Amino acid sequence: MIPATQREALAVLAEVCELSPDVRLGQLLAHLGFLGEDQTGRSLWDIDDEQLLAVLYHHRGELAQRKPDSPNPSLPPTGAAVMVSEGSTSLRATSSAKP
Repeated sequence: MIPATQREALAVLAEVCELSPDVRLGQLLAHLGFLGEDQTGRSLWDIDDEQLLAVLYHHRGELAQRKPDSPNPSLPPTGAAVMVSEGSTSLRATSSAKP
């Protein structure tokens, strides 16, 4: 059975793929690795599932903002957050889409 965090990460990954159809999956995974390292200071190999989920939500929000005139109902409501902390660094992924 797939843990809930991994299931959620896979669902958000599918949404990110839909928002960036011209990007190959390998490119997307490499990009997520760079984003994860930038945001957590850890490589994709060492990043926790919760941290990867936060990176995915953050990237999905950025991609959704770039898409003109298309509200994305699959974004979590304002205030929904994934909190991840690593030492003194903490990540908060929230929907940045405007109502």
